[in-house]
Formats: sequence, C-alpha cells, structure tokens
Amino acid sequence: MQPIARASQNRLKQAVHRQGSGIGGGILERLFTTVFKGLVYPQIWEDPKIDLDALELREGASLITIASGGCNVLSYLTAKPQRIIAVDLNRAHVALTRLKLTAARHAPTYDVFYRFFGEARGKANIVAYNRFFRPHLDDETRRYWERRDVFGRRRVTLFARNLYRHGLLGRFIGLSHMVARLYGIDPSDLVRARDIDEQRAFFAASLLPLFDKRLVRWATSKKISLYGLGIPPVQYEALASAGGGDMALVLRERLERLACGFSLADNYFAWQAFARGYAGEGQGPLPPYLERGHFAAISGRTDRVRVVNRSFTEQLAVEPASSLDAFILLDAQDWMSDAQLNALWAEITRTARPGARVIFRTAAVESPLPGRVAPELLDRWSYLVERSAELAARDRSSIYGGFHLLVRSE
Repeated sequence: MQPIARASQNRLKQAVHRQGSGIGGGILERLFTTVFKGLVYPQIWEDPKIDLDALELREGASLITIASGGCNVLSYLTAKPQRIIAVDLNRAHVALTRLKLTAARHAPTYDVFYRFFGEARGKANIVAYNRFFRPHLDDETRRYWERRDVFGRRRVTLFARNLYRHGLLGRFIGLSHMVARLYGIDPSDLVRARDIDEQRAFFAASLLPLFDKRLVRWATSKKISLYGLGIPPVQYEALASAGGGDMALVLRERLERLACGFSLADNYFAWQAFARGYAGEGQGPLPPYLERGHFAAISGRTDRVRVVNRSFTEQLAVEPASSLDAFILLDAQDWMSDAQLNALWAEITRTARPGARVIFRTAAVESPLPGRVAPELLDRWSYLVERSAELAARDRSSIYGGFHLLVRSE
C-alpha cells in the first residue's frame, strides 16, 4: 500500500473504530472501513441551499467543510467566500472534489461541464476528460481516475457509464430498486407524478406496502444492510433510536418525506433516489453548482478551494486562532467518541471568529453535544433551537433526523 493510501486508511480507522464496541461490533466497524474507503457518495446528500441559509456567509468569509462528493464545496462558491478548506478521510471523495474543481475551471463551456457531472454518461465525457481536464490534474488525482479495474477500464469511465449508478450509495439505490421490482413496483414511476398529490398517492399505493414485506424488514434490521448509505454501526444505532428501535419505521418515514415532502420540480434528491439521476436534458432541479447561471462565477473562484485528505480536527489544528467564519460538519459527529468530540470542539472554538457559525446534521433528532462535550466549550456557543428546527423541515434530502446551528458568542 502506498504511504498516502496507508495514512488515509489509518485516519478512517481512527474515525470509525470505537473502543468498547465488543467483538461483533469491532468486526462490523472493520468491515465498514473496508467498504467506505472507495467511492461512497457520487452526490452529497446534504442540501446546500439550507446550508447557505443557515450560514449567512458574508462576502470574503473563510470556511471549512467535509468534502464528501464535492457538490456542496462548489455550491458554497456562489456565496463569494475568500477561501474554503475541504477535508475528507476518503481519498475517492478527495479525488472527486478535485476533479469537479478542475472541470469547473477548465471546461470550455457550461454544456461540457454539465454533460460531465449532470448527465455523467456518454463517451463524449471521456473525450472532455482527456482534452480539457487531465492536463490540469495533480498527479495523485490523475492516478486515482486512471487506475484500471479488472476489465481494464480506467476509473474515469464511470462518467461514461452513469456515475450516479456507481459508488456505494449508487449501488445501494440500485439494489433497493431491484428489491422493489421483485414485488412488482418500479420506484422510477414516482417521477411521472404531476404534483405532490400524485406523489403522495404513488407512495401510499406502491412504496408504503414494501415496508411490511418480510425481506425488507429483515434487511433493515441488520446493521450491515445500511452500509450502502454510508451508515457505520454507531450511526445505525442512533438512527434506530429515532424509531424506538424499529429501523423499518424510521426508513419508511424518511422515504415518505423524500417522496412526498417537496415537489419534484424542486427536489433533485428525489430524482436521484427514484430516477437514479437528474431530470433529462437539465429540465429539472439541480444542485447549485450545476445550474447554468452559476457556472461562470464558480469557474472563476475554484482557486479559493483547498482540498486535503485529513480529518476535520487535524486540519483545524494547523489553522490560526480566530481565522474561520463557518464550519460544516455534515453528520460526522454521529461517528465520534466523547474524546473525539471534545478534541474537535476545542479546535473549533479556538479557530472560530466571533459570530462564526457551525452547522451539522444527525441521524437522530437531538444534538449529540450536550452531556458529551465539556460545558466550558459549549458555553461559548449559542444553539439556535427554533432556527435549527425550521431549517431541518426545509432540508430536501429528507434523510436526517436533525439539523443543528450554533453561533459563536461575541
């Protein structure tokens, strides 16, 4: 194993493996580490519009975020920040984010960029990669995308074969569709609904009954079955707790919200879940970074982003005191031990400017911080309860139990 890959793997182990999890739990955690080291999220599953509303970024702000699939990193550029630090323990996510930034910078037209990441299929994308993007990639990122699989195909050919049907999440969604079809249901029929009433009717008649099927209830009761959603064992427990231990109930409620909570005309997360891609020819909702009107601005700001293969806490430790305005943690704290949470919040508090904002999501409804993070750290932050609940209700991805917003006291 190369030194960079070995270091990345060690960081992921430190993040996921929990002391005291027992023999069975330890095996599950190691298995999760193995599957998580590859591409997990072709598209990130946090709503960037909600993030930007919560952060209220001023022009010239400095922020740090977990990169994941990179969609949000590029979308934050629409707010004109001075710099973005994007960190991730997963080398595949680092490579995908760097490729998106390079493509935004060097694609000759919006149409080339959209075809590559919006449609993410077709041989023309490989031509674009070779001609426009490859010459500008760093060596590590180029090696990642040009590594060959057992069939001799370069990894970048995923963009000729529908990227969104690959990666851990893409395969999980595909498997879910296959199970539904075994019972005579095609989930993609949902996107033919003409309004929310028809969306609700389809869910009630076709998708809801699936959760009473023995196979579905058995599968959702197993921690390993949700690895495809990027959910490690400890987060599975938090998610199940939201439904009194009944994981099928939790998933049913969140799928219902994804299917029926928002109009299909405004929810690209629903398109990804039910159609396994965005609406054809750009005739539907898109992440901000893929919208035509944002392309020129994003293209001109890509040099403001730095992408690193480190943990959030590691990166904060090398940042100056009082230097950051915003911290985007996604759902990473669901994975953390008390010691990791306190180390993280010590660095967040040290590097935060007065008025800085922290946002994160959780599988369960409640924040994991009270009672676990030292009061002398939390007392320096104000938790905006009502605003957090309002933003959670508007989050179109619909898969999280809670959205949380904290503001640094002056």
